[in-house]
Amino acid sequence: MNAESSRQPAPVAMPALAIILAALAMIGPFTIDTYLPSFPYLGADLQATPAQMQQTLSLYLFTFALMTLFHGTLSDSFGRRPVIIASLVLYVVTAAGCALATTLPQLLFWRAVQGLSAGAGIIVGRAIIRDSFGGNEAQRLMSLVTMIFGIAPAIAPVIGGWLQNLSGWRSIFWFLAAFGVALLIAVMRRLPETHLKASRQPFQAGPLLRNYLRLGSDPKLVLLCLTIAFNFSGFFIYVVSAPAVIYGLLGMTEKDFAWLFVPGISGVMFGAFLSGRLAGRMSPQRTVSAGYLTMCAAALFNLAYCMWFPPALPWTVLPVMLYTVGMALAMPSVTLIALELFPQLRGMTSSLQGFAHSLVAGIAAGIISPLVSGSALTLACGMSGMLLLGWLSWRLYLRVAAGGR
Repeated sequence: MNAESSRQPAPVAMPALAIILAALAMIGPFTIDTYLPSFPYLGADLQATPAQMQQTLSLYLFTFALMTLFHGTLSDSFGRRPVIIASLVLYVVTAAGCALATTLPQLLFWRAVQGLSAGAGIIVGRAIIRDSFGGNEAQRLMSLVTMIFGIAPAIAPVIGGWLQNLSGWRSIFWFLAAFGVALLIAVMRRLPETHLKASRQPFQAGPLLRNYLRLGSDPKLVLLCLTIAFNFSGFFIYVVSAPAVIYGLLGMTEKDFAWLFVPGISGVMFGAFLSGRLAGRMSPQRTVSAGYLTMCAAALFNLAYCMWFPPALPWTVLPVMLYTVGMALAMPSVTLIALELFPQLRGMTSSLQGFAHSLVAGIAAGIISPLVSGSALTLACGMSGMLLLGWLSWRLYLRVAAGGR
């Protein structure tokens, strides 16, 4: 009997499991996107410059990246549920700390700790999917989770704008705390443990270090992780530059962030839907190729428009939407290819994916975004540059996987 046929049956029906895992994955975009409309108001209240406000985002992303190295590893040793539950408890505490902050250093501290807790849902969730399903079913579930998860970045800045307008920036962090509490209740009641004790890895420094070195030195895994990270960052540059795009380039208000986020996330959901439909009909490699063709078309159109015309709706956001269609079409296939490289260390593999993803996103937020957000053309160049790096990573992976031919 092979490994796939001996896989334990899914303990929760696919739609229910998808909703829980997608809600857990939503923590990340909610924590990033919900407070973006409040940047000018939060900065004025805490006497912080725009560059200092950007630090509240980049610091969160760097600690998020650091802790993703451990979420999956801890779940490989202690089980999936305990890691998610402990992280949710810490997340609620840090959201309350942000809401009560009265100085910029206090906010930076709580954002840094928040980054340590926010990534468990998406990292451990990938491992839960692969624990429970195999082959095309896993791709369909991954795509379904991506579709549901895609709602979060679309509605998060809209919710943030409403809350800012009604009650100010502190209400946004109280909303995040309440969201964490609701998720904690749902996980404790509905999410089963999918990683059996017999399959768990010992939590010992020596074996853990050897496994990290083993995975981190594998060129195929590293290239796949970079493929996902660079592809995403081509879109994420627009996410973290949203205040500059909405307030500066388009001359709009805090109520208008949906003009950027809804098209972008609609593209994510449509691309994920296509990925699920193509599972079993098209090979993962061909699916990824189709994703890159779509992203390249979006990036070229974006560059051409920005060279000749000023920022305007809908043309400033349409390339972003098309790019995210291709990004979401390719991402589930690349993720599952990576998770199959080390079947006994899926949690750690997911952690390394998350680390690369968050580290590159942190660089995009803290370094690249301030450099390119001054004009539509430089933003388009930033998207194209990240796409090129992602494509090169994928091509190198294919070459290594083929034995260098």
